[in-house]
Formats: sequence, C-alpha cells, structure tokens
Amino acid sequence: MTRFATWITAAWLCLFLCVGAALAQDAPAVDYEAWTNRAASAEQVIEAGRASSAALEELRLAIADWRQRFLDAQDLSTARIATLQSQLDALGPVPEDGGEPTEIADRRAELNEQLTRARAPVLRAEEAYTRADGLIGEIDSIIRSRQTNALLELGPSPVNPALWPQAIETLAESTYNFIDEVTRNFASDALRAEARANLPLVLGLLALAFVLLMRGQSWVRGVVDNMRERTRRGTGVWSFGISLGQIVLPLAGIYALTEALFATGMLGVRTTLLLESVPLWAGVLLGIRWLADQVFHPDDRVAALPIAPARRTEARYYVNIITLLLVIWDVLDVPMTFDNYPPATAAVLGFPILVLAGLMLFRMGQILSKAEMESNEAVDAAYDGEQPNFRFRMSRLLGRAAMLIAVIGPVMSAIGYGLVGEALVFPAIQTLALAGLVLVLQRFVNDLYRLITGRSPHAAESLVPVLAGFALTLSSLPLLALIWGARVADLTELWARAREGFAIGDTRIAPQDFIVAILFFAIGYMLTRLLQGGLKTSVLPKTKIDQGGQNAIVAGVGYVGIFLAAVVGITAGGIDLSSIALVAGALSVGIGFGLQNIVSNFVSGIILLIERPISEGDWIEVNGTHGTVKDISVRSTRIETFDRYDVIIPNGDLVSGTVSNYTRGNVLGRIMIPVGVAYGSDTRKVERVLLGIAREHEMVLMNPAPAVDFVGFGADSLDFRIRAVLRDINYGLGVRTEMRHQIVERFAEEGIEIPFAQRDIWLRNPEALTGMAKPDGGKEDDAEQGGSA
Repeated sequence: MTRFATWITAAWLCLFLCVGAALAQDAPAVDYEAWTNRAASAEQVIEAGRASSAALEELRLAIADWRQRFLDAQDLSTARIATLQSQLDALGPVPEDGGEPTEIADRRAELNEQLTRARAPVLRAEEAYTRADGLIGEIDSIIRSRQTNALLELGPSPVNPALWPQAIETLAESTYNFIDEVTRNFASDALRAEARANLPLVLGLLALAFVLLMRGQSWVRGVVDNMRERTRRGTGVWSFGISLGQIVLPLAGIYALTEALFATGMLGVRTTLLLESVPLWAGVLLGIRWLADQVFHPDDRVAALPIAPARRTEARYYVNIITLLLVIWDVLDVPMTFDNYPPATAAVLGFPILVLAGLMLFRMGQILSKAEMESNEAVDAAYDGEQPNFRFRMSRLLGRAAMLIAVIGPVMSAIGYGLVGEALVFPAIQTLALAGLVLVLQRFVNDLYRLITGRSPHAAESLVPVLAGFALTLSSLPLLALIWGARVADLTELWARAREGFAIGDTRIAPQDFIVAILFFAIGYMLTRLLQGGLKTSVLPKTKIDQGGQNAIVAGVGYVGIFLAAVVGITAGGIDLSSIALVAGALSVGIGFGLQNIVSNFVSGIILLIERPISEGDWIEVNGTHGTVKDISVRSTRIETFDRYDVIIPNGDLVSGTVSNYTRGNVLGRIMIPVGVAYGSDTRKVERVLLGIAREHEMVLMNPAPAVDFVGFGADSLDFRIRAVLRDINYGLGVRTEMRHQIVERFAEEGIEIPFAQRDIWLRNPEALTGMAKPDGGKEDDAEQGGSA
C-alpha cells in the first residue's frame, strides 16, 4: 500500500510539472487587426439574423478562441507592472507642497511612463476580451431563443385520423424504394460478378459473425460465472472486466456481418445509410442490456441495486424493450431524413414509439419508486451489514420523476407539442441509464478498493470509496446536462468562466490557482509529517530530552510546518494576501468574538506544550477527577481515569485552574495509613510492629525513612498513622492494601486487638417497655380504640 501511494504521489507530481510547464509557455502575440475584422464581420452576421444555428455555433467557437487569447494576454505583463508599481511605492507619495528633488521627480515621471506603456497591452486585451465576451453572449441568446421557439411550436396532432393515410403511404413508399434498390442491384451482372469475386471474404466474415453472435455472450458468461463461484479476492474486478466481453464479442460479430454485406457490393444509397448505423445500434442494444444485467443481476452479490429478485427480472425485461424502441426510433429517422418526411407524417409515425416508450418508462418508474433492499445473507455479506439508504432514496426519487414524465410526455405529443414529448421521455430514459452506469462504476470502484487494500469499502474508515463515488457523480453532471438539452458550448462557457476565476480586490483567483495551492500545501504537509516521523523515531530518542519534551517538540514542528505549508500554498497559487487583508481583518473581528473560547483553548494548548506543566503519562487531578494524561492537543487534553474512561478537558481549564500533578518530575510519593488499636494496648509495641511492617515493604524508601505517629486518643481506639515514601506512587493503592493485610496478620500474632465501635444504652424508664406503666389509662385507651373500631 505504501508503494502504491508513492506511485500515486509521483504521478501527481509529474502531472503538476507538465501542467506548470505548459502554463509557463509564452502566449503567442495577438493580431488585433485580424480580430477587429473578425469582430466586425461577426457583428454584421448577428445584426442580419439570417445565419443558421450551426453557422452561429462555428462563429461562436472562433470568437471563444479569440477571447481565450485576450484572457491570456492580460497576464503577460503582470510581473513587470508589479515591479514598476513597487518602485513607485518605494519613492513615496508626491509632496503636497511640490518640493520634491529633481532627481526623484524625474525618476517618478520615468517610472510612470514605463508603467503606462506596460499597462497599454493589458488594457487593450481587456477591451478586446469584453468585446468578444459580448459577441458570445449575443450569439448564445439567439441560439437559445431559436431552441425555445422550436420547442414550443404547436405542430400537427398525431392522433388526428386524417393524417394517418398519408403517413402510412409515405412509409410504404420508402419501404418499396428500399426493396427496389436492393432488387435492382442484385439484378446487375457487374455487381453479381463482384460479389462472386469477394465470395471467400464474404463467407469468412459471415462465419466469424455467426460464431461471435451465437456463442460470444455464452462464452463470456460462463467464464464470469466460474470466477464468481470461486469468491477469491479481486473476483469483482476481474469479472467486471471480462463481462465487457458480452458487448465486445457480439459487437465484433455485428461489425463482421456489416463488412460482409459491404463486401458483396450490392448495397445502394439507402442500404448503405442503414448499415453504417447498424454497429452503433447494436452497441446501444448490447451496452444497455449489459448495464441492465449489472444493475439488476440475478445474483444478489453482483446486483448494483439489490431489490427483490422478481422486480429485478421485470426491470431487465422493461429495459430491453425500451432499448429496442430507442433503436427503432433511430432506424425510422433514416428514411425520415433521406426522404424528407413532412412534419405531420413524422409526428404520426413517431407517436406510437413514444407512447410505448412512455409506458415502459412508467413501469420502470413504478419499480424504482418502490425500491427496497432485499434482505438475505448474500446481500448482507456484499454490503457488510450496511444499508445503502441513500442509493435507494435516490432510486425512489428517480422512479417518481420517471412516472410523472412518462405521463406528461405522450400527452404533450398528442396535443401537438411533439418536440416537448421527445425532450421529456427520451432524456428521462437516458438519465436512468446514466444513473445505472454510475451505480455500476461505484461498485467497480468498491471492488478495486477491496482488491488493493484488502478492506471492506463499506467499513466506517473507508473514505476513499465515498470520495470516488462523489467524483463519479460530479463527472456525470456534464453528461446529464447534455442529455437534457444543454449545448456543448454551454459547458465550454462554464469552463471558460471557471478558468477566468473571480476577482477579490486587485487579485483574480481561478480554479487552477486553488489546485496549485492545494498541491503545494499537500507537499508541505507530507514533508512536515516526514520530518515529525524522523524526529520522533530517530533523532529525539537519542537525546536526553524526556518523553514529554519530545512530544512537545514533535507537536510544535507539526504546527509550524502546517502553517508554513499553508502560507507557501497560498503564495504559490498567486493569491495576494495583501489584497484581501482588509476583508480578512474585518472577518477576524467577528470570528474572534464567536470563537474566543476556542482561541483561548488553542493558545492555552501552545502554553502547555511550551511550559509543559503536564506531560503525557502524568497522573493529575483536575476538578476532583484523577487520571493519566493520554494526549495533549491544541484545543483540549485527554486524560484516562482509573475507571478506564476518557475525560476531555479544555486546555483553558488546565492553564487558568488548579491542577495537581502527582508524578511531575519523578514518581516518588508519600502514603499515609491510619491504624487504631484497643485501649490498654502497649503503644510502644504497636509502634515497633507498624514501623517494621513499613520498613520491610520493598516499595518503601529508607531515605527518607518511614515513620509511625501516635496521633491521639480516639473515642474507641488509640490512633496511629504510618507515613512512608514510595519509589513509585502509581503503586500506592496496592502498597496500602498489602500493608493492611500485614497489619492484621502481625497484630494477631502479637495479641494486639483492633477495636470496633461499642455503645452502652441506658434506659431512663425501663418499665415502660413491659406495659406496666399507667395500667388504668391503658385500659381506657383500649376501650376507646375498641369503641371507635
């Protein structure tokens, strides 16, 4: 794993160097005269408003290239302008009374002239950039307006029976022309002679196509099933790669079949148009079928969406039908385009396909809207008992949206808004396919993570698969935008705006600046960690610094290194801190009031690391809590109590409050054990016995020597106390226990009695307990109690 991480780091460094070298190249000089002519021509085209949308897209692409050149030209003299401005700042402000020395005045004028000349190309580039950006905005506005008008244009209704005969007649005529073309080519002697000459090639391609189409998928499926039965590490990764053969082999067979038909030489224009698209249609059929098999696989361990098995089978069936309808729609588009069908005919012929697609989409939406995870041992093993709730929530949300679109789309098409129906139903189908692809790729990333690390991707500490899934989702957003009608120019415009960045004061910050800053910070962070590791394991252990001091040095190096890495990263990213210093200062005031406790604890943590009143491993008492210091961080300190639970104490309490450190500097400590003996005992003998017990214990130091004090005369005993200093106070509880055992044993041997509390009770009126006091009064009371009862 370490070697893998090293390779990844090296790859990132190489990529960064390549990008930096590319960015460091000087931008070519801008021909402003050519740009002026180009801009004037573009303004005329826009003003005329007669150019097609395709021509406007080409014009926009050319202007966008000019705009990028102007943006690059704005940064060419940045360093020179900054130098000249620094020189002017060094001269100071112009005196108000005008009494500036001649040399300084001449130098100031010279620098101002140089600064004006240096800024001239930048200002010209900014003006040209503004003009190009305005032209691009106008072109985008025209294209969007045309798209909106075309989408909302009311056309012929396909449910109008008067349009059906013409549609059927037109389709029959196209079919007849197709058959007639093939028949006439087959009747040609020259074409038949060419076909006979290519017969060996045709037969070979047909044989290859037959084998690949008939047996290709079954071969791949057999290999994949055998691999999954072995359940070895990496099975998911290898089986995923091999399963792609279910697309590749049949698609190769389709390609061989089309090449065989082309080799006959009997194809006409219509047939050629159809056959040229056959590999694409076959790829769509095979790809979507493979995707449906991966998402709704019968095996619970493989399915990316493990819903009920019956639902999975039903979902695969509907997906195959939807894919077939999409291909039929595309096939029908060939004669529509070639024979230039009228709008009414196109609407009538496409409406049944749209309705069927909407129906299948509605059924898929019902399945997804009720998606619940199948609960069994295989699924639990695949997900390690975790519930992918987010995945099923999104599936239910997509299912409900699909059901709504499946109803609205055909209804709008029936009214006459055919483009609206198409723009709803087919993008919805493609969106579901894209979501399924993201799920499958996420599962592949999880399997790859399991193969590399040997850990489960669903474990709590597995952050990499989560980040990979997030990256996959983000990368699918441009495709999703294109599916729902966004132009490629819209995405490139967003990218251009992102590259342009945003301005804060006189500083312009772009995404690449953030990337450079993050990369330099990551390098500084890694170097800091390497330095900390070297100090902790190799350098500091060979010094005479105690463990607490070593930990303080390592922590201090970490804080300083991270701070320097942040400063270097910000500087390398080209972010001028002086431009945002005022804003940062204003923000810091508000943040300071809100985070004053955190800042106080942070400063206290630094004080603890420098002064080191406590260190890791010390036995301390804070606010009545005893424990051992386990970790000192910037904000808080963690101590482990003797009951084996952690207490987090803010560093501010340790600095401003009272802390008792029992093991600071050394582990010596004194214990005191109170002992009581019965009255009448020989006190000298008791003292000798107790002193002998203290001196004989191995943990008790002889310098200072232990002592026994005759404390006083208690209510029930003569009170003594043992005082002894231990070489390690951490063993104090055990020493006290052992000494008490020895006291009991030695007192028994010596006949010394350990007293217990005794009390004599004297009754002032003992006759009251026998019922003899006031007999008459007692009878009267009894009579009264009986009467009341």
